[in-house]
Amino acid sequence: MGKQTGGNGTLGNHTITQIGLLVHDIEAVSAAYAQFFGVEKPNWFWTDTVDKAQTELRGESTEARAKLAFFDMGSLQLELIEPDHNPSTWREHLDQHGEGIHHIAFGVEGMKERIAAMEKGGMKLIQKGEYTGGRYAYLDTFGPLKVMLELLENDK
Repeated sequence: MGKQTGGNGTLGNHTITQIGLLVHDIEAVSAAYAQFFGVEKPNWFWTDTVDKAQTELRGESTEARAKLAFFDMGSLQLELIEPDHNPSTWREHLDQHGEGIHHIAFGVEGMKERIAAMEKGGMKLIQKGEYTGGRYAYLDTFGPLKVMLELLENDK
């Protein structure tokens, strides 16, 4: 097994910070997880509107929004996502594959450079947007990695 250091590799780290699950009913699923883990049910909230989020799907602006709820699981965050009807990777994936895992996420620095390096390796940017305090990007890593990766960059 190779030596694992923080600075190597395409992302600059190998710490999974989040697993994202797509759901049809965020109320029901967050209640089920809360009961299962014996924790308080988190409140869900809508992602920002396109004017704030600057959401793009395959380079085109989209009005897509989603309801999100988060469970903090120690070193990992579980994200529940219930997308609206507008075009998004969330909507496409839910329609094609049903409920379940959508992505695993990593925190990065230098989002533009990370995306460029990944695209050079054939992993195309699918969707990106802004959130209060940072930005996200989903890349098509299904071929080599068998799951979609999300990059999260928080402002310092």
